[in-house]
Amino acid sequence: MKKKWVWLKPAAATLIAGTLFIGGGGGGAISFAGKAQAQEAAAVQNVVSVVGKGEISVKPDIAYLYIGIHTEGKTAVEAQKANAKKMQNLTNLLKKTWKLESKDIQTNQFYVQPDYTYSEKEGRKLKGYTASHSLKISYRNLDKIGELLDSAAKMGVNQIDNIQFSIENRDAFETAVIEKAMSNANLKAGAIAKVSGRSLGVVLSVSQGNVAEPVRYYEQMYDMKVETANSTADKSSSVETGEIKLTTELTVHYQLN
Repeated sequence: MKKKWVWLKPAAATLIAGTLFIGGGGGGAISFAGKAQAQEAAAVQNVVSVVGKGEISVKPDIAYLYIGIHTEGKTAVEAQKANAKKMQNLTNLLKKTWKLESKDIQTNQFYVQPDYTYSEKEGRKLKGYTASHSLKISYRNLDKIGELLDSAAKMGVNQIDNIQFSIENRDAFETAVIEKAMSNANLKAGAIAKVSGRSLGVVLSVSQGNVAEPVRYYEQMYDMKVETANSTADKSSSVETGEIKLTTELTVHYQLN
C-alpha cells in the first residue's frame, strides 16, 4: 500500500497543477475574448448603416426594331428564293433610303419550314413551305420610326413584332443615378445622427445593390402587333418613345462621432 501511495501522490499533484495551469490559461483567453467583444460592441455603437436609393428617368436615344418577312411557296427552294428577293429589297431600302449601316442590320431569325393541312379523311397533307427571315434593326432617329416602318411594310415586311427603346451610352447615366443614391444615403444618415445627438463621421464602406445588376433599367417595350392591327393605310404608324427609368441602391456604413 505504501508503494502505491508513493507513486499516486506525485501523479495527483501533477494533475492538480496541470488543471490550475489550464484553468489559468483559459481565464486569460476568456478575459481577452471579453475585451475583444467589448471593443467590437463599442465599435458597432459608433456605426450607422443606411440604404440610399437613386432613381432617374431619361429619354431613350436608340430603338431596336424587330421586323421580318414571311413568304410561302410550293417548294422549300421556291419559298426561300422569293423571300430572299424581298429581303434584299428591304435591305437596300434600309441602307440607301434610311442610311443605315450594315452593323445596324442584324439577322435575328431565319428558317424554312413545311406547312401542312389536316383533315379526318386525308390526315396530314403537305400544303407547301414558308420561309421566314427577321431582322433586328438599330435605329437612332426616333422621330422617324413610324415612317420607317410604313416604308418597310410597303417593301413586303409582314412581321412587325415590337420595338425596344434603350440607351446606347449608359456610363454617364449610371454615374448620375449612383450620385443620387449616395446623396440619399447621406441625407438619411445625417438625419439619424442628428436625432441621436451625434455627428456624422467618415464613410466606412459602401456596397451597391445586386452584383449581377447594379443599375436596373426599366426599358420601354412597344408591342407593334397591336398598333399595326389598328392602323389604317392613310395613317402612318405612331410610336411614342416614353422614358427609361434607372434605379440603384447603395448600402453605406458611416462612423458616428
